[in-house]
Amino acid sequence: MKPLAVLSTVLLLPGMTFLGAVPASATTSCADLNQVRIPASVISLPTTGGRVTAAAVTSSVVSGQTVEYCQVDADLYPVDRSAPAIKMRVALPHGWNGKALMFGGGGYNGTIPALTGNVPFAAADAPAPLARRYATFASDSGHQQGAGSVPSLDGSFGVNDEAVRNFAAGDALKKTHDASLFLIRRAFGKNPARTFFAGGSTGGREALVVAQRWPRAFDGVISGFPAWNNLAEGLYLGHLTQVLSRPGAFPGPAKQTLLYDSVIAACDGQDGVLDRVVSNQRCQFDPRVLRCPDGADTGPTCLSDPQIGAVTAMSTAFRWPYRVASGETQYPGFPFLSGADMRTPFLGFGTTAPANPMPVTSGYGMQYWDQWVKYFLTRDPGFNSLDLDPSRPGKWLGRISELSEIQDRNNVDLRPFARSGGKLLLLHGSADELVSHRSTNDYYERVRDLLGPKTTDEFLRYYLVQGANHANFGTPAFVAGWDSLTALEHWVASGQSPRHPVVTDMAHNRTRPLCEYPAWPRYRAGDPNSASSFTCAR
Repeated sequence: MKPLAVLSTVLLLPGMTFLGAVPASATTSCADLNQVRIPASVISLPTTGGRVTAAAVTSSVVSGQTVEYCQVDADLYPVDRSAPAIKMRVALPHGWNGKALMFGGGGYNGTIPALTGNVPFAAADAPAPLARRYATFASDSGHQQGAGSVPSLDGSFGVNDEAVRNFAAGDALKKTHDASLFLIRRAFGKNPARTFFAGGSTGGREALVVAQRWPRAFDGVISGFPAWNNLAEGLYLGHLTQVLSRPGAFPGPAKQTLLYDSVIAACDGQDGVLDRVVSNQRCQFDPRVLRCPDGADTGPTCLSDPQIGAVTAMSTAFRWPYRVASGETQYPGFPFLSGADMRTPFLGFGTTAPANPMPVTSGYGMQYWDQWVKYFLTRDPGFNSLDLDPSRPGKWLGRISELSEIQDRNNVDLRPFARSGGKLLLLHGSADELVSHRSTNDYYERVRDLLGPKTTDEFLRYYLVQGANHANFGTPAFVAGWDSLTALEHWVASGQSPRHPVVTDMAHNRTRPLCEYPAWPRYRAGDPNSASSFTCAR
């Protein structure tokens, strides 16, 4: 088998360039990487080292291209022998472009993200990183999802402290980064010229973690719809779980559709065009206009008083009347304009009310809360999560405060990342049903308040994508696509920030300007399917 560096000089596709040939003498063949020991000394956080468990040349069709690469699987061993290993994977492409990209996970993680995948909200015609011949890598964040569990909703690893820190504090991110760069050096004879990170939801939180905790590890970061204040959102979801489990409070799918259609009817035109995308977030909607006669449930054409209370709870900030170590005091809830997009109920209310045991047809967030209570908080799998009221946690307050320091350690001091030359693209959909864009607004405003507008603008761009939901899941009103990786590459390499970016609705053949928060696209005149017909209004 040819060494990877030799292959990299002969398998370039037409139009591609290789950034610096690597001497063949400095490389290791793919087969020779198998069973290579990863020394603990190359990892900056405590481990007992690791080992490659498999290495083989494979090929995949990525963005319409057949890409040949060496797939390397490895385990990183814990310090606590009772903790699970971190399972990681690296794709080393033939025709390597000299750069690397790490993918973040989702939910509770537990599986290795596909290294052939793309970045959050990627455009349909934007090649995935591996198709661009990036070396890509990722891990399961330090635990393996249990058999039969709902994907990304297995929190059972939370009974182990090291596994919790690997996942919630982000320790597994740096351990995986360091081990992956060791293997890249072993294969190609040098470090990547540039290293990037991309992730959405939990992966978006992880993107902000690496920028904050290890400001020199990544040159550029893409953070999509980040669940950055993980415990704070968990407490909010616990509060919503309590409300929705009350007798008669749960609005079923038909009533969720009624609510969504009513919001669209009331607010759609306030951005200047009727397109079923509500861009003007200042629109107000009062769910009481849908009240059933006398407040009793009389069918799918109205909301009862308990159901109005539930949808109001979803759209209202939840504030807890106690102090936690992270300093967080509330979670902002979802405006009706986002939380009312009920065409993907799995990410919102669900199709059935929360109960004990928690149904898999309840909302994703309610199941997430249930797992957190059972394994992170009480560490009692038999505990009924409906018995814990986050407004009055009683004896569990101390543990909640302790976990807040681990899960919500994402402070907003990104000055070291900015000084290192790092660039950050922050994206969120205004119709996100699982992670509130209000929370990302808050994160951005905190960064700007601390660093000042000038410093913030030098390294950070935040775009609120109107009508887009969580990860383009299901059938959102606006299926967002933007080639953010090319924009980030250019910004890092040249210092030129994105100028007048345009986002495509990949389902409806239309474009909109990608406006920097707090601006939003307002229709002026012309073709309503063209971004040129809109202006970014403030």
